[in-house]
Amino acid sequence: MTTKLVVIGGDAGGMSAASQARKLLKDDLDAVVFERGHFTSYSACGIPYWIGGAVTDRDALIARTPAEHRANGIDVRLRHEVVGIDLDRREVVARSLSSPGGEIRESFDQLVYATGAVPVTPPWARERGAGVFGVQTLDDGAAIHAWLDSADFEVRRAVVIGGGYIGVEMAEAMVQRGLQVTLLEKSPQPMRATVDPDMGALVHEAIEKQGIDVRTDAHVDGLDLRDGRVRGVVTPAGTLAADIVVLGIGVRPNTALAERAGLPLGPTGGLVTDLRMRVCGDDGPIDGVWAAGDCVQTIHRISKRAVHVPLGTHANKQGRVAGINIGGGYATFPGVIGTAVTKVCELEVARTGLTSAEAEAAGYAFVTASVESTSRAGYYPGAAPMTIKLIAEKRTGLLLGAQIVGRSEAAKRIDSLAVAVWNRMTVEEMTALDLGYAPPFAPVWDPVLIAARKATDAVHAAG
Repeated sequence: MTTKLVVIGGDAGGMSAASQARKLLKDDLDAVVFERGHFTSYSACGIPYWIGGAVTDRDALIARTPAEHRANGIDVRLRHEVVGIDLDRREVVARSLSSPGGEIRESFDQLVYATGAVPVTPPWARERGAGVFGVQTLDDGAAIHAWLDSADFEVRRAVVIGGGYIGVEMAEAMVQRGLQVTLLEKSPQPMRATVDPDMGALVHEAIEKQGIDVRTDAHVDGLDLRDGRVRGVVTPAGTLAADIVVLGIGVRPNTALAERAGLPLGPTGGLVTDLRMRVCGDDGPIDGVWAAGDCVQTIHRISKRAVHVPLGTHANKQGRVAGINIGGGYATFPGVIGTAVTKVCELEVARTGLTSAEAEAAGYAFVTASVESTSRAGYYPGAAPMTIKLIAEKRTGLLLGAQIVGRSEAAKRIDSLAVAVWNRMTVEEMTALDLGYAPPFAPVWDPVLIAARKATDAVHAAG
């Protein structure tokens, strides 16, 4: 008997689910994917690097085209927006965005909700003029690229609003394009939600050294829109001239459609799922309804709290889990620990586990330890400085979180720390880790080991 699968959203979570289910069920699966944009299976994380010029070919960001998915037996329908879900009739209602002409109704046995996230848009940004952009989809990236390449006028000044991941990455992209860049952040330091204030201060300093005008504790009152396009950003301190404005304020789960259908949302605004990625209400899983990606909430393995961590790594894993289960197998998604890396020009930033504020909110008593070291042996050419900070539970020494700010080859050291957090290691256990050593790659005492020793001393001193 053929299973009818409908997927809402054609990027990481949705296409991973459809592809995995198709792999298992083969011709016994009839899969239809509705995608409102022009692309499928692309790297949204790569958009700033395409805009900045590090990646020269847009199509390099696309892992698999709609044609490739169709060749594998998945009916991908681009520029189709799902506007309704009828759980009782087991069907979705969609409309074409490219050729309007009525509604399309598609029945399903299994439904995957994978609509991703949408940018947070404050009231002052809702009156859109040309030249004001969010950065959420490859369509957004294409629009920014076209605006920067416009022959109608010269784009010289950029204002990026928001100092989180997308904000600092887009600020770098604008610098790489030769623009004069101002970064506005409402908190005292950039990346405030990502790293502790002392580590954020290092990020702040490094961003300014790239020629970016960083303004913290900044507030925006509105946009100066004239002749149909943006001319500036209005702040209490005056209006900042701008030929392009990028909104990097954050994202929220794209769950308005799910809410209208009566699907359960959690405290983060994301869909509630079980370990198998089945959407769950108070009475348990909803038959045949799955969700994956930035539209869902998940559990943080250290704080045990519901969190919304919108990353492509999680979306792909969650989609794969849903697809395996739809295909008759068994798989689970065990939660997240918030591991992430980014860069601002030559500066690398990484974190895993909990920040100090998150550890405190979760009820932990903890100690912290920070060390400065180098990425290679100090005498080896190219050795660059880095700072590592560890957060450990006060009594047990359990590693709760870690942060790294540094230069060449610093950020990926977060992976060994992520493994330690994931496996609930103590900082004392970490001091004996058998990490690789050779002068071109690390000092004889790797910075991770030095930080673990210092954190162990802090735990012992705290009694």
